[in-house]
Amino acid sequence: MPFLELKNVCKSFRTSSGTTEVLRDINLTMERGEFVAIVGYSGSGKTTLVNLVAGLIAPDSGTITLNGKPITGPSLERGVVFQNYSLLPWLTVFENIALAVNRCFPDWTDSKRLAHIEHWIGMVKLMPARDKLPRQLSGGMRQRVAVARGLAMNPAILLLDEPLGALDALTRGSLQQEIVHLWEEDRKTVLLITNDVDEALLMADRIIPLTTAPAATLAESFPVTLKHPRDRRELNHDPEFKHLRATITTRLLELGQARRTGLGTDREAPDLIPEDITLGRPMISWGQQPRRRSQMAEGLNSEI
Repeated sequence: MPFLELKNVCKSFRTSSGTTEVLRDINLTMERGEFVAIVGYSGSGKTTLVNLVAGLIAPDSGTITLNGKPITGPSLERGVVFQNYSLLPWLTVFENIALAVNRCFPDWTDSKRLAHIEHWIGMVKLMPARDKLPRQLSGGMRQRVAVARGLAMNPAILLLDEPLGALDALTRGSLQQEIVHLWEEDRKTVLLITNDVDEALLMADRIIPLTTAPAATLAESFPVTLKHPRDRRELNHDPEFKHLRATITTRLLELGQARRTGLGTDREAPDLIPEDITLGRPMISWGQQPRRRSQMAEGLNSEI
């Protein structure tokens, strides 16, 4: 039995212009301890997919189960690391993590909770900033707090919603390595959402492209058999890495092109006649309406 399973999951949202179908017929299975990355364009519905697995929103149809039990709402067994950190600004590094730990392990002794919190602060190398507020930290340090908080909850599955997207390249690379190192130690089940193919190849066991919105769905899966730990510099010279990167990138480009082609099939050209800008002055004076093709056609028909 799969550890995480999504069957025929669909999700739409109501907007001012009607109803938009974001995800359609999402089918996904993950085994315990697997690290899977979903890659796709911005706006394709990746965050909606994470929110569904997290139980923050409910699907319109289909089922989502974790360890054989249906997901019907948020739970401590699902830890989420958001792109925007989601730290409480009035709490220190220690207190932000402690808030989650105290909620997850109320039966632990104070000394055990203290040791657990400080263990994870140390794991993300933030002990010198233990008593600092989020506003006193850099973006990379704030994201380390969010990662430590998610892992300290000891969830059954860790959901990473583009957690490194807003960071500079050096900090991003460092945190990628740290997350993979922590995963290798504990072998948590991890679902990573990203738009970076290289990041997915560096971290994941399996990569699945998400087609473009609306009505996005999961495309074919690409297994990643590169051995851990993976060194970014060495990967750049690895033939398998180069092949996978080219294949997945090409697939994403194909999905994007298919979307752009589809948009053009049911749209008409504007009912306007372009002005001749080579004349060096605007052809339309203040208050004058632009010329329209339909009006020109009507004029021709009346003359005939």
